[in-house]
Amino acid sequence: MSEIKPTIRAAKKRLTYSHMGMYCKAMARAATTSDPFNAVAEPRRRDILNYLAMQERAVGEIVDGLGIEQPSVSKHLNVLRNVGLVHVRRNGRHKLYRTNAEAIKPMHEWTKQFERYWQHQLSRIKERAENHEKNKP
Repeated sequence: MSEIKPTIRAAKKRLTYSHMGMYCKAMARAATTSDPFNAVAEPRRRDILNYLAMQERAVGEIVDGLGIEQPSVSKHLNVLRNVGLVHVRRNGRHKLYRTNAEAIKPMHEWTKQFERYWQHQLSRIKERAENHEKNKP
C-alpha cells in the first residue's frame, strides 16, 4: 500500500497548473472576499443569500435552516457583509441579516446577458428536435 501513495502523489503533482508553469507568480489571485462576484463563487454563500432572500433571519435560523455549522455561517455572513451583499441590524442580543438587493442587482444584470444566450441556444435545440420529429419516416 505504501508503494501506491508516492505514485498517486507524483501523479497529482504533475496535474497541477503550477507544475506546468501556467500560474503567474507575480500576479496575485483575487481574494474570495474582495468583491461580490468572488464572494458568491462559494456555494454556501449562495445558499445563505437564497435563504435570506425572502426574510431577515438570525444566525441560528440560518444554521437550523441550512444545516451548516454556526462558525461557518458566521464566517460566510461576515464575508457577505464586507462586500455589501447583506445588511445586519441588532435586535437586542441578536443580529438579524437580510440581503442587500441593490448590491445584488449588478450581478443579476451581468448574468442576464448569459440568460439570453442560453434561451437562444435552447430555442435552437427545440427547433432542431421538432424538425427531426417531422422528418422521421
